[in-house]
Amino acid sequence: MAPNIAIPFILFIISIITLTTSSHSLLSNEAFLQCLHLKTKTSIKNLSKLLYFPNNNTYSSFLLFSMVNTRFNTISTPKPLLIFTPTQDSHIQGSIICAKNHNLSLRVRSGGHDYEGLSSRSQHPQPFIILDLINLNSVTVNVEHGTAWVQAGATLGEVYYQIANKSSVLGFPAGICPSVGVGGHISGGGMGTMVRKYGLAADNVLDVRLVDVHGRILDKDSMGEDLFWAVRGGGAASFGVVLSWKLRLVPVPQTVTVFAITKSAKEGAVELIDKWQYIAYKLPEELFIEAIVQTVTNGSSRRVEGLFNCLFLGNSSELVRVMGERFPELGVGMKDCKEMSWVQSVLFFGFSQSGLPADSLMDRKLQLQNKGLFKAKSDFVREPVPKDVLERLWSRFMEVERASMFMDPYGGKMAEISESETPFPHRKGTLYNIQYLVGWSDTSSKASKEHIRWIRSLYKQMGPYVSRNPRAAYLNFRDLDLGRNEWRNTSYFKAKVWGVKYFKNNFKRLAFVKGDVDPENFFRNEQSIPPLFL
Repeated sequence: MAPNIAIPFILFIISIITLTTSSHSLLSNEAFLQCLHLKTKTSIKNLSKLLYFPNNNTYSSFLLFSMVNTRFNTISTPKPLLIFTPTQDSHIQGSIICAKNHNLSLRVRSGGHDYEGLSSRSQHPQPFIILDLINLNSVTVNVEHGTAWVQAGATLGEVYYQIANKSSVLGFPAGICPSVGVGGHISGGGMGTMVRKYGLAADNVLDVRLVDVHGRILDKDSMGEDLFWAVRGGGAASFGVVLSWKLRLVPVPQTVTVFAITKSAKEGAVELIDKWQYIAYKLPEELFIEAIVQTVTNGSSRRVEGLFNCLFLGNSSELVRVMGERFPELGVGMKDCKEMSWVQSVLFFGFSQSGLPADSLMDRKLQLQNKGLFKAKSDFVREPVPKDVLERLWSRFMEVERASMFMDPYGGKMAEISESETPFPHRKGTLYNIQYLVGWSDTSSKASKEHIRWIRSLYKQMGPYVSRNPRAAYLNFRDLDLGRNEWRNTSYFKAKVWGVKYFKNNFKRLAFVKGDVDPENFFRNEQSIPPLFL
């Protein structure tokens, strides 16, 4: 009889646990809502429209809407107690105070592109909420002064569109993917096709409005030099919640030129990438040529190819002349070049095509079509990778259905800015950045493990040929393989394992800033800056 009794008993225990957990969640949700009501002086009815609870029909769909890496869309992935979509600054101030009062952790989401999903999930035992900034997406452009105030929930696509809508000769040097949110992108550095001409997005920040752990709204002057330094490349999520950025817009010509040239191994792709390593960082700073190794799978057919994507801030005849002088091996001719406006070049890179209407940059659903299961890692290269190593990549990439190795050149403006100017230290002497990316369609845990094992093996293989002491990485290509914070005992000395990879010698200064502005470590995640004290 024992086995027959055990099953109902277990089910009874599970039901009690479930009821207890549900009751705790309801109490937490109700308490948080009441706290918000008091702190923001907003009616319960209006606040309820901005809150998504697990028992709402739209909770799951909204949680997943901007989660780009669907690897974290599993039953076992921890879910937030609620999602709050504020519409005004006081809502964010209130959410911070109320989260602290009710012992809740806070995750901030602007675009949902965190590669490890840290804006939408938490591996820590403390209950958490998501502060989703989707409603705070205004972009105010001042053409006369060449500036823009951009709310943290705006996407790069929305920023680019609004700038181009006001001026055909102004742009902003940020990332390629239009659906990335500016809140996190800029705070982690922000690389794009104009990085060689104008540096990072963070290099072009003039001011910031941020809510600190006490609920105060600070700007550049009131937050002080150290915190303003930290949030421009050090990851603002460790220090507060960014409300908006004031950006320095940059001049762009009426006409820019792009090309995308694909080469197979038989057509000399390896030799061309090898040559690219020696010249791409020394080309005129108006010229950005990205080199990519990628797997292309079509049914049962699979191949590996090299791809060269270019943005030139000038016309096609000038580009052909420069390429003929500096990189004739690629064989660029007028037939390969497309002239267009700068905003059209954003569409060319962001959607791998031109001809789309500019307002496509405002369509979040269109931008988020390329979701999927993936894992990414990054490197910085200071000496050219040997040609025989590049050759071996071809056989490695044939092992998986979908993988890419993006190589973006530095030099130009990047070599002129000191390593300590901002927390982003990968400057002079860096030839290019690498982003390794592997994706897969099989949703089984076995497939995930196999592909993650593959990219870790590739990363290990590349170790001897990239930056060393430390082997550097880029914060916006988040990688928990590098290490993570412990929940109960966040140690600066343990965090150095991954911290110096992202920030090199700037990591210690970041930790001191953290100790000053958030000593109790409220703003924390698996790779947040730990507090350090004098």
